[in-house]
Amino acid sequence: MALQHAQVTVVVIGYDDAAHVADAVRSALAQGPAVREVIAVDDCSSDGSVALLEGLAAGEPRLRVIRRPVNSGGCGTPRNDGLNAATSPYVMFLDSDDVLPLGAVDALLEAAVRHDAPVAAGLCLRKELPSGRETPWQHELYTARTLVAHPARQVRLVRDTLSVNKLYRADFLRAHRISFPEGRFPYEDFVFTARLLAAGPSIALVPEPVYLWHVRRSAARLSISLDRANIANWRARIEADRMSYDILLAAGEKRLARATRARFLDHSLRMYARELHLRGADYRREWWTLTRAYLASFDEGDLTAAPTPGRIVARVVLAAEEPRDLDRLREVAARPARLNPPYAQAEDGSPVWSADLPQAELDHLLLRPAHRLPAAVDAELRPRARGTVLRLRLHEMYGQMAAAGPESVEAEFVERDTGRPAFSQRAFLAADPDRETWSAEFPVDLAVLGGGTWDLRLRLRFKDGSHRETTAHALAGAGLLSRRALPSLRYAVLLVQPYATHSGSLAVRLAPGLSGVTDVVRRRLKRFFR
Repeated sequence: MALQHAQVTVVVIGYDDAAHVADAVRSALAQGPAVREVIAVDDCSSDGSVALLEGLAAGEPRLRVIRRPVNSGGCGTPRNDGLNAATSPYVMFLDSDDVLPLGAVDALLEAAVRHDAPVAAGLCLRKELPSGRETPWQHELYTARTLVAHPARQVRLVRDTLSVNKLYRADFLRAHRISFPEGRFPYEDFVFTARLLAAGPSIALVPEPVYLWHVRRSAARLSISLDRANIANWRARIEADRMSYDILLAAGEKRLARATRARFLDHSLRMYARELHLRGADYRREWWTLTRAYLASFDEGDLTAAPTPGRIVARVVLAAEEPRDLDRLREVAARPARLNPPYAQAEDGSPVWSADLPQAELDHLLLRPAHRLPAAVDAELRPRARGTVLRLRLHEMYGQMAAAGPESVEAEFVERDTGRPAFSQRAFLAADPDRETWSAEFPVDLAVLGGGTWDLRLRLRFKDGSHRETTAHALAGAGLLSRRALPSLRYAVLLVQPYATHSGSLAVRLAPGLSGVTDVVRRRLKRFFR
């Protein structure tokens, strides 16, 4: 379908980001003739960003620069400024530290025009820097070209809270007074997306990547989504979630409103629960108090609509007045989830979180097939000069595992930075004498993996043909997570460090050769003197 040219305004916002803003602007201009204008809104930077942008604008008539006289403290106000200044029929948003892939605007515009849709949305890729590893965001929504006639027909849309992977008809936003919260308001995208969905637009979905979200975990100034160590971040996230729910409920969109609560339980609650063990005692107590107060506004239907892991975490927080069982909670909150023993029961025999917390009921586990259960597998990696061994033990869970009949387990290590798999083996699971566990053992040639960080991935297979993808809990006793230097025919020496990730999963760091050992020693000395 032939497209009319010059129909899109791309609004680029930035603050003190001279290192990246030019790349963002260039990626928008490179989209071609469909882009009528790029409006760069600088939020009162002091690092030379404005001079850089004005220099670009001198040679590019499509680029306009707006400088705010006072910093707004957030992302919403500069986006609103750009929207108000836009002269094109369609508008989209771009952050200064991200880029648009080639063809993004054409893909979205073609879909919007073809379906006469006020909104078109496409796949966003989270790109880890400097490794370059890409992870699709909410990819289940973007598997094929389709038109959603109304948001209530695809409630999963509430999970895609991003505003930047979408193209909007400007007159639709203005007619429905859809804008971002002003001033310092973290998670402004949550509220903007809720206002958009409440207006009931048809939405054209495309599978093409339309946005590259750069994740810089080592940046001097972390993005809002990464800067979670301050309790104010959690408080702001709860408030944005609460506002989203209220907006959709007030619009009569009860299914979408409930879906926002399922999103909170399955995404936000799990993500922050995984990190609680990293925080101080004061943070934990305040986080627990804030979370209990917010969860108290949920009804039973909100809980039962959520996937099992978030529901379990919510029930424990609601039942306990003080933070507790943080190590076990972080593994329930992991992806994939693991519910580690003990498996307590109430007086009537129904599953509960623990004997002293029977209010946290887990009876819904009895209704889940085995391949949907948060299976618990313990792992030991024992590096040895005469041959490294990986030992796995699968735990029973309220009789559900035995009923499903675990038959085998496939194990592989996946390189963290590239996603490259290696060492893929399968072994039968043998029932242990206690009849409460099943075990398997693998010989592992670590030299095949080489250097880098490797995560263990498992696939449990059951007698009915179903399977469960999971990870393994890293056992930590008797020196199991100690660094060792192993002789190697390939590298002379191989430095091996099994360890538990933030979510408690087993992973291993490998440093091959004398140069690898030297690098490890150098980094340790640097940390020591720092």
